[in-house]
Amino acid sequence: MTSIYDFTARDIDGKERSLGEYRGKVLLIVNTASQCGFTYQYKGLEALHRKYAAQGVEVLGFPSNQFGKQEPGDENEIKNFCSLTYDVTFPMFAKIDVNGPNAHPLYDYLTREKGGGLLGRKIKWNFTKFLVGRDGRVLKRFPPTAKPEALDGEIARAL
Repeated sequence: MTSIYDFTARDIDGKERSLGEYRGKVLLIVNTASQCGFTYQYKGLEALHRKYAAQGVEVLGFPSNQFGKQEPGDENEIKNFCSLTYDVTFPMFAKIDVNGPNAHPLYDYLTREKGGGLLGRKIKWNFTKFLVGRDGRVLKRFPPTAKPEALDGEIARAL
């Protein structure tokens, strides 16, 4: 059986990383974009990261340019934007597709585990969030409109 830990992804600096590195942690996996109406959510995601990191929570950001071409930059531009604008310290990964035939295998898995209601498995927009428990099971999917601070209770329960 496949689990979240079976996947790898290139980080924002180009290094291939195994998600197995996060075994035993609660994960909040988010597809991000720098020029989206929801980009302000980086601030809330970073606040969650800082609040819960010592307790074993990791926020993982996966930039995608699939929605309105709102992530046009390369990895260096994305990294600089996140760092300088929102002081992001949580792990960021290389830009990926989250829908369609070129969707990253991680996102294919996430959307198979937790579909998107009326849209089926598809990711609706930037800042869709997946909460993964310490056992690697996908616990819940949150829409782009769900503000990070509203997930605080769900994260606390997952701990």
